[in-house]
Amino acid sequence: MLTGNCVLLFLWCILDKSLVSPMHRWGKEHHGGLREHRRHGMAGIQRVKRGWVWNQFFVLEEYMGSEPQYVGKLHSDLDRGDNLVKYTLSGEGVGTIFTIEPSTGDIHALRSLDREEKPNYTLRAQAMDVFTGRALEPESTFVIKVQDINDNEPKFLEGPYVASVPEMSPVGTYVTRVTATDADDPTYGNSAQIVYSVLHGQPYFSVEPKTGVIRIALPNMDREIKESYQVVIQAKDMGGQLGGLAGTTTVNITLTDVNDNPPRFAKSVFHLRVPESVPVGSSVGKIKAHDLDMGTNAVVEYRIVPGDSSSMFDIYTDRHTQEGIVVLKKPLDYESRKSHSFKVSASDPHMDAGFLQGGSHSDLAVVKLSVMDVDEAPIFSSSEYSMETREGAAGNIIGVVNAHDPDTGHSPIRYSMEWSTDSENYFDIDPVEGAISSREALDRETTPKHNITVVATKVNNPLLFSRVSAVITVLDVNEFPPELSSPYEAFVCEDAKVGQVIQTLSATDRDMPNLGHRFFFKSPRDIRNKNFTIRDYGKLPTRLLHV
Repeated sequence: MLTGNCVLLFLWCILDKSLVSPMHRWGKEHHGGLREHRRHGMAGIQRVKRGWVWNQFFVLEEYMGSEPQYVGKLHSDLDRGDNLVKYTLSGEGVGTIFTIEPSTGDIHALRSLDREEKPNYTLRAQAMDVFTGRALEPESTFVIKVQDINDNEPKFLEGPYVASVPEMSPVGTYVTRVTATDADDPTYGNSAQIVYSVLHGQPYFSVEPKTGVIRIALPNMDREIKESYQVVIQAKDMGGQLGGLAGTTTVNITLTDVNDNPPRFAKSVFHLRVPESVPVGSSVGKIKAHDLDMGTNAVVEYRIVPGDSSSMFDIYTDRHTQEGIVVLKKPLDYESRKSHSFKVSASDPHMDAGFLQGGSHSDLAVVKLSVMDVDEAPIFSSSEYSMETREGAAGNIIGVVNAHDPDTGHSPIRYSMEWSTDSENYFDIDPVEGAISSREALDRETTPKHNITVVATKVNNPLLFSRVSAVITVLDVNEFPPELSSPYEAFVCEDAKVGQVIQTLSATDRDMPNLGHRFFFKSPRDIRNKNFTIRDYGKLPTRLLHV
């Protein structure tokens, strides 16, 4: 029978009694000496029972000794120390990693082993007769396990981490989770037992020691005060005990915006200066309330508070800059009012009421607008003038236009007519009084209406002038007699009956009105013919000639 003998390095015994390598033996209930075995042969032995008493050896990883590391010993009860038994090994790493002393059965590891590279090796043992080469026992398999030491620090395979959490989140709010792995044996000791801790990032954040879950640790963390945090997390093995190996990772945490800030004006009064000549609908200035939030949370709505001058202006929000654009609704006039004042409200339409803490979600500011005087052009008393004159008259005054200087200087005004092919020939205007007169007789039948343009210019500043249109209607004078619409030539048959209509006559008049004239038809006395008569039918413009 083979009997194992357990041998250990002294160092192993100091580290851990569980590291003792066992002795490997074959066993049976009845056995004799080797010579008896040879004398009777293999067939003469009655093996009642055989089995492993121990089927595993241990070898310490990362062994750094100067001599090969002793693993264990194979021994046979048939071996009486007379060198008649030879021990052999086969399997993984035999010859390159493991070797056996044939005469003693001592097994050694030839080089340092790494459990994380290969945790165990399967080998086969054989006890043989030195002279005959016959196996004394059937070949048996056993395992050499590489015993773990704490030679690997925890590693964060996914770091560095990026995470975000809403600002103002309560303590304990989940942020993210970090995970470290340890290549050491998790089933042996606590070399792979990891504990997490915060190296940098307190008191803002905490980490659960066993899970690596990072949570908010400080209340009321405000993005507007500090937006980004860099947290360093440590993972330490050996359960966090002294001497354990550690690895770290960085977690970049950003506080995301919530709508917790109302808009606020930087000052209570805004001053604007606007020329009185600004057209209605134009922008006359900008004001701005600042909202410390971001994106849609920073939208500001402006409103003019009803009151003094509020009807003169309007305001809307520039969606790109969140500025309030003040717009003119009615004309400004320096001479009538030199300044305007009104209040503007700025509010957040989507403010979270939970963050108001008794404050208001809006703010007020006063806008004071000064109207600047502008040297203005003359202003006519009417936007358009309509005048009438009878045809045929010349040199008479048709009408008068009037303009004044709206400025405080009250500059004298001079009038002129803008040249045109029509007005230049027919009309004159008094440069001081603005009286329009006809230069020559007007003929309604030629031109019934005349359109002229009058220019009013300031004497003190000839560059400033205004124009106005004047329409002159020529009234009709009854100066033309009626005329037959066309020359008529009538024919009648010799046997025409009495009363038969042989021609219908009509007449026109170049005087007014063009339609609706009342004409009377009759034959002149000196050319009357008793064979024909003209009958007048009253309202009809045509008359009938009867036989």
